[in-house]
Amino acid sequence: MSLPIFIVEGFYLLLTNADVVILQYFRTPDDVAVYYAAAKTLALIAFVHFAVSAAVAHRFSEYHVAGDRKRLKDILAHSIRWTFWGSLAASVVLLAVGRPLLSLFGARFVEGYHLMLILVASLMARASVGPVERLLNMLGEQRACAAVYATAFALNVALCILLIPHMGAEDAALSISTALVVKSILLFVVTRRRLGFHVFVWGRA
Repeated sequence: MSLPIFIVEGFYLLLTNADVVILQYFRTPDDVAVYYAAAKTLALIAFVHFAVSAAVAHRFSEYHVAGDRKRLKDILAHSIRWTFWGSLAASVVLLAVGRPLLSLFGARFVEGYHLMLILVASLMARASVGPVERLLNMLGEQRACAAVYATAFALNVALCILLIPHMGAEDAALSISTALVVKSILLFVVTRRRLGFHVFVWGRA
């Protein structure tokens, strides 16, 4: 694994865990537990993104090396649609059974259901551009991808520090959601400018 790809993975882990770490400094352990349960209940949605990324990453590299831009554009478009619609289906199911699932942790955890509504929006924003970070990494744009993740991480930390002391868990969810939406927008822009690909579930391929 090259250093830029390692940095991308590192910033992704930091990005998706910074809200929980910062939240524990300002709120009670009970509040942190409710937030963590709500966030991790949505993990199945992220699994759709991971599964599609793992399935198509080698094809991105294969078609790029072969110079077959048409097949590369086709598999990219398909992977974005698979990611988005699969994530949407998983979101609908998880939100429909969200309260019963949270109640398995304890009666108070049901209070975290509204956090799921905030967090799911960011996951859908991420799904709307599909496995674009894998595309950038496979096509030699690791540094640009790492810069996007670093920006999103810095934004998440800044928002968490500014907002969490006021409202707590709701602001933690809003902070990570905002960072993920911004990350998705930046990935779209970077991919469009550097590779010339349209990486959004709707619009021109």
